[in-house]
Amino acid sequence: MSARLVMFEKLIAKGSTDPFVFYARAMELRGQDQPDAALAAFAELRERFPAYVPTYLMAGQLAAQLGRSELARAFLEPGLQAARAAGDDHAESELQNVLSTLA
Repeated sequence: MSARLVMFEKLIAKGSTDPFVFYARAMELRGQDQPDAALAAFAELRERFPAYVPTYLMAGQLAAQLGRSELARAFLEPGLQAARAAGDDHAESELQNVLSTLA
């Protein structure tokens, strides 16, 4: 386990309410080639912080890369709604682009 991952886990265990800490943990797991753990971390992030838009794109991209189109849609479609609610046109466009690549 990387030092960064240990740090994120400690912050979460201490009760962090910063969505970026949860996001960074998921991204660190992704970077360490632990896709299932990363997807689980993204799912936890989505549950705790549904308005945190970056979650949806990164999780959707990862699921799509793994050939899990249904799971990718399960992240990307609500992500479109979250991006629209946040007024984040750039994220909305990126989410739509990934969705359009799914079989």
